[in-house]
Amino acid sequence: MVRHPLWRPFAAGSNAARQAQRVAFRQTEPGPLQPHDPRWVDAYRVVRSAVETALGPGVRIQHVGSTAVPDLLAKPVIDVDLLVPDVADEDSWLPALEAVGFRLLFRDELGGSPHRQLSLAEPNANLHVFAPGAVEPQRHRVFVDWLRTHPADRRAYAAAKQAAAAGTGSLRYNDAKAAVVYDVYERVFLTDPAHPHDPHPRV
Repeated sequence: MVRHPLWRPFAAGSNAARQAQRVAFRQTEPGPLQPHDPRWVDAYRVVRSAVETALGPGVRIQHVGSTAVPDLLAKPVIDVDLLVPDVADEDSWLPALEAVGFRLLFRDELGGSPHRQLSLAEPNANLHVFAPGAVEPQRHRVFVDWLRTHPADRRAYAAAKQAAAAGTGSLRYNDAKAAVVYDVYERVFLTDPAHPHDPHPRV
């Protein structure tokens, strides 16, 4: 079967599994879901400015996640992807980010690529560090772009978020909404004219 280059298999418990790679806990808790706040764009600019102060201008950085999608319910945490030449060479980027307030939370892999997750207290943010060419930042971008232009999927994702936040089961928040996320990606890949993709429904 043909698979889109950004496809990843469905893994409902992946967020719970990665907790073993945790280094520390975030400075500020995420807080509850809330309607989209136009000020999140300005919060992203503050995060970007902090990264540029640490690493210099010209950094490869983008606003991703639900706070980057107008009209989407979200927890008030700014998700940001940062690309650095060598993720494993932490001495070349981590101390400078820590000096401006970021804290390392995770050392792990996402989509087969090295990944580091940092947090910032104010504005409350996640900074995801990847190498150029990593699959996950590309997935983040197409997901955001799709939700911005597809209201039905935006509503379905918001409903999944509400159900996940209200759930009392064993799944963590991100894992509880993973099924809807996977299904949205399937629609993204099936309509991409640049890459063939055979349907890969969840088992």
